[in-house]
Amino acid sequence: MAGKLYLCATPIGNLEDITLRVLRVLKEVDLIAAEDTRNSIRLLNHFGIKTPMTSYHEHNKVDKAYQLVEKLRAGKDIALITDAGTPGISDPGEDLVRICDEAGIEVTSLPGAAACITALTMSGQKTRRFAFEAFLPRDKKMRSEILQEMAEETRTLIVYEAPHHLLKTLKELHEALGERSVTICRELTKRYEEKQKMTLGEALSYYEINEPKGEFVLVIEGKSHEEIRKEAEKSWEDMPIEEHMALYESKGYDRKTAMKAVANDRGISKRDVYQSLFV
Repeated sequence: MAGKLYLCATPIGNLEDITLRVLRVLKEVDLIAAEDTRNSIRLLNHFGIKTPMTSYHEHNKVDKAYQLVEKLRAGKDIALITDAGTPGISDPGEDLVRICDEAGIEVTSLPGAAACITALTMSGQKTRRFAFEAFLPRDKKMRSEILQEMAEETRTLIVYEAPHHLLKTLKELHEALGERSVTICRELTKRYEEKQKMTLGEALSYYEINEPKGEFVLVIEGKSHEEIRKEAEKSWEDMPIEEHMALYESKGYDRKTAMKAVANDRGISKRDVYQSLFV
């Protein structure tokens, strides 16, 4: 009978945030696959866990995944842990899960700490709809494309960043998104945890003077519907009424209905549209 893969969430800072279930599973499985065994051994030693470990990280994620699947097929139960937080969130765990699915291996996830959710819930930004961007790609073209997409996103945005890249990322976000509200969370659950809510421009000015320290989560306001409405109004104003009418008529609107739609778009009366076209 095949074994099971357990995705075990570990603390993002405060060791008290590990669950009793995760502690039990880490003791009971046959093997723990860790992103960095040197980091994870401190966690295991703290809780008196003696289970053998093996490394599973970005640089061996595919070859090692198949090795782990063979162990699972042989009946071994394996726990996957990341350096901090929930495996599969912005780390190579997603590749192992995919390969296990393809091999018919059972996978379960043990809930626990995740920096993105921790930051979102304490941010003061809207939480009903959000988009998790994790670390922006380093590739220039991909990064530019994603920033363009983010500029049009109406959901709250969540971005991870390291201290030595924070200033560059804030500059690019400010250029792409404008003066949005952002909550900057630093060193979550740790002794010097900090939350600052400001605009992207204010954040940029602050970190130009103050050296960034610790790991950061940026929770950014999405594009407002008011902003979208104003942009639409501006675009209609820039378009001649004849073109505006032609746009609706090309969609099959009759002249009367098209005139009504144009009037609604521009916030004017149908009489004004008529006079612009025929008087």
